[in-house]
Amino acid sequence: MRVDLITEDGITAHAVADLPALLAAEKGIVWVDIPACDPTSNQVLSEVFGFHPIAITDCAQRNRMPRVHVYPDHRFYVLHSPEAGKSGHVHYVELDQFVGKHYLVTVHGPANENVQSERIVRETEAVRAKIEAGRFLPSTSYELSHAIVSAIARHMERFLEQATEEVWRLEKAVNAGEEGDPEEFLEDMFRARHGLLAVRTMAAASCEVFGRVLGLMGSGAVPAQNRPIMDDLIDQFSRVCNLADGQKDYLAGVIEHFRARTETKMTIAAERLAVIAVVTLPITAVASVYGMNVIVNGKTEWFQLVAVLVAMVVMSGFLLRWARRQGWW
Repeated sequence: MRVDLITEDGITAHAVADLPALLAAEKGIVWVDIPACDPTSNQVLSEVFGFHPIAITDCAQRNRMPRVHVYPDHRFYVLHSPEAGKSGHVHYVELDQFVGKHYLVTVHGPANENVQSERIVRETEAVRAKIEAGRFLPSTSYELSHAIVSAIARHMERFLEQATEEVWRLEKAVNAGEEGDPEEFLEDMFRARHGLLAVRTMAAASCEVFGRVLGLMGSGAVPAQNRPIMDDLIDQFSRVCNLADGQKDYLAGVIEHFRARTETKMTIAAERLAVIAVVTLPITAVASVYGMNVIVNGKTEWFQLVAVLVAMVVMSGFLLRWARRQGWW
């Protein structure tokens, strides 16, 4: 657990035991960053801050959906950012926030064991680095929270950029006819589509969260002067939604092109097989009848055999010509 105080002079680290005094002073912004919930952090959340037990429980367990709870003196967010996994899987990396007037508490929710620890704290560490470097100095906890959430939106855009690169690769392969194994190629396309859907879903859900906060603007927990911040966050996530929708539609066109060409090949193959079946059908019929009766002969009747073979060739030629006129081949 990290405890920092952000003032006009910059950011300074403090001990957990200093929290009550820092909060009572109401000077600067108290930022508490919790990498993972444990008994000590739960005690700080419940006894030092006095947060609602439901919110603390949400911090300790995985949440599948983003949400916001508004309390008289603070609000609680649950947000997600995407992280690429194996075989096209997209991990939901959770970040919870308690935003009060003079403090911000960030809690990194439980994550899949395959997600690297530095990826879990990516957004908070990026904002802290900017503050330490003097490139950003928030004046309120709402500005600090906005910077962290904006970092999530930017990561969604980078994730979308990687997914778009994969979409372009697939489109190029389809146009060049270099798909390779059709089944594997189709799996690649649907994995790319899944990534676009995942980031689009996260962005849309985040829009709903901040839309809810915007609807409560003016209450004690949501000061009216924060409207520009809420508008900006909604705009960022809406833009990610629109970009993901555009790429998803583009990929749908690539998939449709691939399927149409594959189905056309199958149709042509079926037509050719039908021609082969039609041409060989009379040969099979004659051979079957002739073969059942030829065993009664004591020797080979060459004239009869040649006549039958000629009849087979004539019938096959006639059917081939008829199929050609029908446009089957």
